[in-house]
Amino acid sequence: MREQEQGIPLTQGLKQQQTDTLAGENRAGTTAEEIAVSFRNHMTHSVGRPLESSSLIDKYHALSVAVRDRLMDQWLETVETYRQEDVRVLAYLSAEYLLGPHLQNDLLNLDLTTQIEQALNSLGLDLKTIAAEEPEPGLGNGGLGRLAACFLDSLSTLEIPVIGYGLRYEFGIFRQDIVDGWQVEKSDKWLQFGNPWEICASTSVEVGLFGHTETYRDDKAAMRHRWVPGYKIKGIPFDTPIPGYKTRTVNRLRLWKSEAVDSFDLGVFNSGDYTGAVRAKMESETISKVLYPPDEKVEGKRLRLTQQFFFTSCSLQDMVRLHLGLGKPLIEFDKKWTVQLNDTHPSIGIAELMRLLMDEHAMGWEDAWRVTQSTFGYTNHTLLPEALERWPLDLFANLLPRHLEIIFEINRRFLDEMRCHYPNDDARMRRMSIIGEDGERSVQMAHLAVVGSKAINGVAELHTELLKKTTLHDYYEAFPERFSNKTNGVTPRRWLMLSNPELTGLIDETIGTGWHKDLYGLKLLEPFAKDRGFLDRWRKTQEASKSRLAVHIKETMSIDVDPMSMFDVQVKRLHEYKRQHLNALHILSLYCQIKGGTMKDLEPRTFLFGGKAAPSYTMAKLIIKLICQVGELVNNDPQVKDLLKVIFLPNYSVSLGQRIYPAADLSEQISTAGFEASGTGCMKFMMNGAVTIGTLDGANIEIRKEAGEQNFFLFGLTAPEISDLQQAGYNPRRYYDKSPLLREVLDGLRDGRFSNGDCHLFAPLVNDLMNSDRYFVLADFDAYAAAQKE
Repeated sequence: MREQEQGIPLTQGLKQQQTDTLAGENRAGTTAEEIAVSFRNHMTHSVGRPLESSSLIDKYHALSVAVRDRLMDQWLETVETYRQEDVRVLAYLSAEYLLGPHLQNDLLNLDLTTQIEQALNSLGLDLKTIAAEEPEPGLGNGGLGRLAACFLDSLSTLEIPVIGYGLRYEFGIFRQDIVDGWQVEKSDKWLQFGNPWEICASTSVEVGLFGHTETYRDDKAAMRHRWVPGYKIKGIPFDTPIPGYKTRTVNRLRLWKSEAVDSFDLGVFNSGDYTGAVRAKMESETISKVLYPPDEKVEGKRLRLTQQFFFTSCSLQDMVRLHLGLGKPLIEFDKKWTVQLNDTHPSIGIAELMRLLMDEHAMGWEDAWRVTQSTFGYTNHTLLPEALERWPLDLFANLLPRHLEIIFEINRRFLDEMRCHYPNDDARMRRMSIIGEDGERSVQMAHLAVVGSKAINGVAELHTELLKKTTLHDYYEAFPERFSNKTNGVTPRRWLMLSNPELTGLIDETIGTGWHKDLYGLKLLEPFAKDRGFLDRWRKTQEASKSRLAVHIKETMSIDVDPMSMFDVQVKRLHEYKRQHLNALHILSLYCQIKGGTMKDLEPRTFLFGGKAAPSYTMAKLIIKLICQVGELVNNDPQVKDLLKVIFLPNYSVSLGQRIYPAADLSEQISTAGFEASGTGCMKFMMNGAVTIGTLDGANIEIRKEAGEQNFFLFGLTAPEISDLQQAGYNPRRYYDKSPLLREVLDGLRDGRFSNGDCHLFAPLVNDLMNSDRYFVLADFDAYAAAQKE
């Protein structure tokens, strides 16, 4: 009787709680009350936890799914609008998407931040605390991947139909730890708790590998080719909604996961070979396991090429399916699709689309080639020869035999055409051939991308001009009309509005909100450049950002930073041409001058570095060690530590960047002129108010024009001057001999003065600078030091 008496109110209470939770729920409602109900419902029905005893990651998942609910109606509405309007769709093929956290960015674009904060506050919760739990999808390495993410944000805001295609890496770019000053790579388990933003689509595709080709006659007696793969993999699509800023347009990012067609062999299992029973599963899933596997060995090269072909083939098959599903003939494929190749990684798509059109859908060569060439555009991101992908011919033939046949035929026809324009010029034909004959025979993917595309673009004015004059000069001479420049950009939503809400509020109050979608609207701020009241308020927003970053550094690294010091920042991927070591050498020169008593009136300065080195890039890792060693030296010297502070922030990411850019006073954009294709860090720093020290390289040139030369501290050799110096015979020792300050720094590194007496530690770096100095660090050192004094 006691149990029955106690059970009655319990049951009534549960029913009442369900009624309270479900009453009036609108899954797309945008009031604080509706969102609170939705959040509680997802805690119960999606996460399966009572709110009162749930963890922060539970709350993050419930909140994310509640926000995703508010995207879905708009997403489906967008798809239907595109179908009714019979639009042409851009397919953006990229091996990388460095997206950053979704939650707060999507709330900003949906204009729901205030309502979400109110809903959570009514439940005793805080948005920032929950948002901090979001794992960052590190599906990119640097600027190329971040550009792709900004590009999708911008296209949705402009309401342009687009599908982003890529790979759903189980482990993204590695998590970077710093141990005794050295980079240590750890696996990035971003999917450990699942990803609430993605939806697994029901349509899968199959992708072949290896095998052989056959010829046969079709029912019209025409000669045809087919590929008989030796191995097949299943591609599973995962879709993420990408909302535009204050629009109802929600575009799609479709990332492919690899799985075995048959993931478990029961017969093999029953025979006792338990590992063999799942071998196909393990081998297939390896393809989408990790971003940029090491490729020093042939196995690594094969895996990289497999990854590129896998996601590109999945994507093109998906486009063909969607096209045919709308009742459109494939001869009109290029009228409804345009495919942009983000660098050479997806350029195998040119051969794959030819195969699909000819072998799978019986189109003739001439029609297939017209459709293919009218479909593709190619964005080049580099001038570095080692970064232009080349695949050994034997490896390519083994993995993709039919595609190599198609590439040989594309190359034969192309070179025949070129010989008509340039008769008896065998050297030019050799340079332009898709098949490289110098050294080991190879398939040159940049050449395939250029030959198979209707349009080729560089990513900054200087980069595009250098492409025309050097890397792709022969092609530019042959078809100049295909070349254009498209300078990279960044979204102001994430990199100013989300990262720096105080500055955003000040700008909105001063000039309105028109700049949110048109950054040229910031020109309306120019009259306030001499307004003392505005400048004082702007300085307070800057000080608040610097204080927050100082607190973060204290909490995560136990290092005290003075927010009133100048924050001098260089955050980007570690590479010799980006010249983080030039910055480090200059810091050592300041240290020497302070210790020698020759440095007077130095403004206290905090040098902040961040960035990851490729795991196999030995010199880049040594540069990280150098920066950390300089930090250990100056941060612990009583005579210096109040004037100089050097900090390497580990595991640089989009999230960390959102803390850093608003806090910077000085932006370091010091790459060797002519080597940085574009670079977008300069834009993120400047839109947050930092001035720049830099060279005439990449997008620096254009942003210097836009922001004013007075806000840019210029130094260094120009690209033409470097070319002249190379031709004359560059001797770095000459700069060492004539610069006492540079000589003291390099000698100190060589004799162990700055490394606790270890004269071997930095010997490889010093020897490289003294004997080759490919990136002209010594030639630019004195000019850099002079610009720093300014």
